[in-house]
Amino acid sequence: MTHRQAVWCMVLATLMWSIAGVVSRFLESASGFEVTFWRSAFNALALVLLLGVMKGPGPLWATLRRGGRALWLSGACWAVMYTAFMMALTLTSVANVLVTMAIGPLFTALLSRAVLGHRLAPRTWAAIALAGVGIAWMYGQEVQASDPRALLGMGVALAVPIAAAVNWTLLQHLKTRQHLGDTPPDMLSAVLVGALLSAAVTLPLAWPLSASPHDLGLLALLGTVQLAIPCLMAVAVARVLSGPEVSLLGLLEVLFGVLWAWLGAGEAPSLAVLGGGGLVLLALVGNEALALRKRVQEAG
Repeated sequence: MTHRQAVWCMVLATLMWSIAGVVSRFLESASGFEVTFWRSAFNALALVLLLGVMKGPGPLWATLRRGGRALWLSGACWAVMYTAFMMALTLTSVANVLVTMAIGPLFTALLSRAVLGHRLAPRTWAAIALAGVGIAWMYGQEVQASDPRALLGMGVALAVPIAAAVNWTLLQHLKTRQHLGDTPPDMLSAVLVGALLSAAVTLPLAWPLSASPHDLGLLALLGTVQLAIPCLMAVAVARVLSGPEVSLLGLLEVLFGVLWAWLGAGEAPSLAVLGGGGLVLLALVGNEALALRKRVQEAG
């Protein structure tokens, strides 16, 4: 996969991730932990089928048994992201959740710098700073206007960018080891581990189950199209792009998600969300444009 292909693959993944908020607004009876359980369960089922076809049942099971600490740490990060995201959506608006998640690139850049000693290009630092201004604008306005339940939802959502930063930094560490000659575990299976852990943790809290057939259809859509497929794409992309770059591109989910919730569920974003989101988009476009220009110059 070339760098350009990886960028477009990540953009497509964020587009698929972004449908969660608007789809969840059309659930009839499922709520709270049950929403998270069913989405994670359908995600796990889809991943077993997808990875089974890609790897074969035997190699998939062998990877799960021999993956070691890295595989299970990454799986735990995925589980936190799956669980906290859906729980946050039951507590506050789609915009509040996605704005909180947008802090991810800041955490990833700082963690990569502290743990791996990565030196980031000035353009990446500038993009993160500009995105940070946009996020602060959105976040500050939402906090002032939110009630305690909404603030709790934003607090739960904060677990998502923290777990994501740990996960992307771990994947970068494994990529570095691979370049040095080590053979790291296949981290595609970590996505399945995360789905299984999330489903196992939330099932007792979701019991008794009350989802209608209508809800199960929507949650199956989320587990497959919104989670299983794009998460596998994101792990593949992380083999080509840097952790901060993956995390920065992931901010597109904020813009797409707010737009879907606005058009599909009537959750109109505030002026602060629109203005801050525009700064985030400007940061993304600027970073990728400068990176493309540099690669063209080096190739020439």
